[in-house]
Amino acid sequence: MKYFKYLPVDPDFYEILETIVREKKEQNVFYFLPDNTLGQAKGEYHGIDKSSDGEFMILSDGDYVRLDRIITINGKPGPAFDEYDNYANECLSCKAGYEE
Repeated sequence: MKYFKYLPVDPDFYEILETIVREKKEQNVFYFLPDNTLGQAKGEYHGIDKSSDGEFMILSDGDYVRLDRIITINGKPGPAFDEYDNYANECLSCKAGYEE
């Protein structure tokens, strides 16, 4: 399964990422999988891998998490947090069968 086109992350995120991973040895990452379901990865941070498919956070258990699909790292928002927030609140805008 392939991801959609990689969306470059805000340059400030790299600095935020370094701060987050310094705070805790084991990282707890929630992210979107290629089929837009939620994934979770845990492990020690081992850097960033840049490839033609995008940039990936590497964890000690061998997981590669694409940076633009990270929702949270240790509870702190990642680049895909707004997308997740919109997804989670989608039903709040529905009329539940009622017309205006």
